[in-house]
Amino acid sequence: MGQTLKCISPIDGSVYAERETLSPDAAFEAAGKARTAQTAWTARPLQERIDLVMAGVAAIGTMNDEIVPELAHMMGRPVRYGGEFGGFNERASHMAKIASDSLRDISVGEDESFKRYIKRVPHGVVLVVAPWNYPYMTAINTVAPALIAGNTVVLKHATQTLLVGERMAQAFQSVGVPADVFQNAFLDHDTTSDLIAKNAFDFVNFTGSVGGGQAMERAAAGTFTGVGTELGGKDPGYVMEDADVDAAVDTLIDGAMFNAGQCCCGIERIYVHESLYEAFVEKAIAIVKGYKLGNPLEQDTTMGPMANVRFAKEVRDQIAEAVEAGAVAHIAPMPADDGGAYLTPQILTNVTHDMRVMRDESFGPVVGIMKVSSDEEAIALMNDSEFGLTASLWTADLDRAQTVGDQIETGTVFMNRADYLDPGLCWTGCKNTGRGGGLSVIGYHNLTRPKSYHLKKVTG
Repeated sequence: MGQTLKCISPIDGSVYAERETLSPDAAFEAAGKARTAQTAWTARPLQERIDLVMAGVAAIGTMNDEIVPELAHMMGRPVRYGGEFGGFNERASHMAKIASDSLRDISVGEDESFKRYIKRVPHGVVLVVAPWNYPYMTAINTVAPALIAGNTVVLKHATQTLLVGERMAQAFQSVGVPADVFQNAFLDHDTTSDLIAKNAFDFVNFTGSVGGGQAMERAAAGTFTGVGTELGGKDPGYVMEDADVDAAVDTLIDGAMFNAGQCCCGIERIYVHESLYEAFVEKAIAIVKGYKLGNPLEQDTTMGPMANVRFAKEVRDQIAEAVEAGAVAHIAPMPADDGGAYLTPQILTNVTHDMRVMRDESFGPVVGIMKVSSDEEAIALMNDSEFGLTASLWTADLDRAQTVGDQIETGTVFMNRADYLDPGLCWTGCKNTGRGGGLSVIGYHNLTRPKSYHLKKVTG
């Protein structure tokens, strides 16, 4: 008998779902079945794999009316936002569209004596460890291209969104993806580490905390198993003096507060040119004061609880420490703020990088805003972070954005937008955000390995 995983609903603190983890023997058996099934799966024509994956995606779409309130119960996102199927479908569809070109053999040359080319071949069995904050979209980033490329997949989902992996596996299996090709597995941390350490998987993709990523790398040490990670973030926005301030405020504050601030590429710190600073702050405060914090199952709620009481506590602690050190908090406690998972969104000014709220990942509805006087000052502040996922630049000058972007230590540079994952671009990070890259053609390269062919022809 394994451990019991419990999803505690942030709505009321009740146990919403629970599942037993696999025993170590059962976990190794599941991984073994995935390995056995991989040979036949990769032998299927590429288009057949694409069609099955997209049918599985469509099957998730038919469940959306059930999934939306389920997500509200599990992690607190208001039902008014309609779930994740739009992005889920967009990402899978793009990866299906580019699969043929991305996986095509690379011809190196052929003449009367030799034929030379490089194939992209699947790793084998891919473990996907997915997070709770966007549980469907983050999972499909790897599940779809991994399956399309000919890998088999074992999905381990976060306990906070316990039912997501189960739904995904059921949906894909219902349209004909073999049960051993795409499995959902309930695993405890020790069993997961043991599986990795004993080469049960050929590639591991992990999205989560820095500590979790370190645990994955430690487990894989010496196995030569590839590990791709997307870990913490402290994404900055920089508003230059020629920016459209209204558009900048609307987008950056939404990027900081949507999903109760629990976004991988959410905006956590904002630097505004001194000429626009006062106007920006005034407009930001007005936007946040207009939010309604409350039960995510109610249609008029615009911000639900954070996914877990302990996540909210970390944000409260960062805010309290900053205020004690001289920061100014601009949003009064909202009626629904219960000191637990329901947390008032906050705008902070008079902040400095000596404060944890401007250094440590908050992953909640708080953002600090600082005044800057030049690109050089803003670049130095943006780079003063252990993380590097995205940075959002606001200016009318494309060349300037490119010049500034070239100097920022980050995975993605946005201009006049934020908090969006374009599946045509590589989703990647640097520093303590981790290594690797998902989606785009590079996503396929990371889910396959190169295999070279040097064929000498027999001539008369």
